[in-house]
Amino acid sequence: MNKKTLVGISYVSAWVIIWGTIGSLIDFYFLQSTYLPGSLGQFSTFIITALFSSIIAIYIFPTINNKFIS
Repeated sequence: MNKKTLVGISYVSAWVIIWGTIGSLIDFYFLQSTYLPGSLGQFSTFIITALFSSIIAIYIFPTINNKFIS
């Protein structure tokens, strides 16, 4: 496995953890006060956080890629 592949896999793995953590923290708050487990609100929370996380990850990737591959 070359360095470029390792950086890519590590980057995606880190963003999945970041997305899951942020989504779960937001979901925890809403589960206490707004919606029930398994509801459309819970699904929407994770979809919206996934979209924001993906946009941020795509925006930041060139900087990370250039820093670690060069």
